[in-house]
Amino acid sequence: MKGDWVEIVVDVGGASTRTYEVAATRAGRRVEIGNRRGVVEVSEVTRTGTAVRTARFMSNRVLALVEHPVSDERGGHGNDGTG
Repeated sequence: MKGDWVEIVVDVGGASTRTYEVAATRAGRRVEIGNRRGVVEVSEVTRTGTAVRTARFMSNRVLALVEHPVSDERGGHGNDGTG
């Protein structure tokens, strides 16, 4: 959903880290996360499933993956029936 974004914190060696962000920039797009063969892949995907942008990181270097979903405009908590 437009506004969703994922923050990736990566160990770049020594005592330093680097933070990357991948966001759903247009209506109908979403952010997907995959972990395959030692590689973490974060992609911005269209409604049809086509990847627009993809960021890949070695999984042993990823310190944190933080998902930031866009808040529900009605003030609820999504589709869990509490809002």
